[in-house]
Amino acid sequence: MKTQLIKQLHHYLLHNHTDLLIALQEEHRLEHYLQQKVESVSDLLVQLQEEQRPAYVIEALCLEELTRDLRPSRFNYMRELLEEEFEQDYQRMNQSGILTYELINLIGACEPIFEVFAFGEENEDSRELKHAVMGMIAEYLER
Repeated sequence: MKTQLIKQLHHYLLHNHTDLLIALQEEHRLEHYLQQKVESVSDLLVQLQEEQRPAYVIEALCLEELTRDLRPSRFNYMRELLEEEFEQDYQRMNQSGILTYELINLIGACEPIFEVFAFGEENEDSRELKHAVMGMIAEYLER
C-alpha cells in the first residue's frame, strides 16, 4: 500500500507541483521526500486498514492527507493565469519548450506576493492576488 501511495504522490507532484518535483530531483532528495511524506500518514493508514476500508478508499483518504499542505498548487495557479491573461506569451513558451522553466522562475518572482497574501485555498480566487501576480508577470515578461 505504501508503494502505491508513493506512486500516487509522485504523480500528484508531477501534475501539480512540477517546480517542487524538479527541485527535489536536483537535490537528490525526491525518494526521501516521498518516503517521509508517506510515512507521515502511517497511523491513518493503519487505522483505515483496521477498519477494513476498501483499498481505493484508503488510498484516496491517505492521498488527501498527503497533499493537504501542497494545495493549492502555485504551479497550476501560475500556469492557468499565464494561459488566460498572457495567451501569446504562454503559447510562445509552450511551443519553444521553456514553459515549465519560465513558470518556475515566475513562481520565484511572485514568492513575496504569495507570502503577503498568504496564498491558500481560502484566497486563491482573490482579485487582489490575481492582479498583483499579473503585474509581476507583466514586469517579468518585459525583461
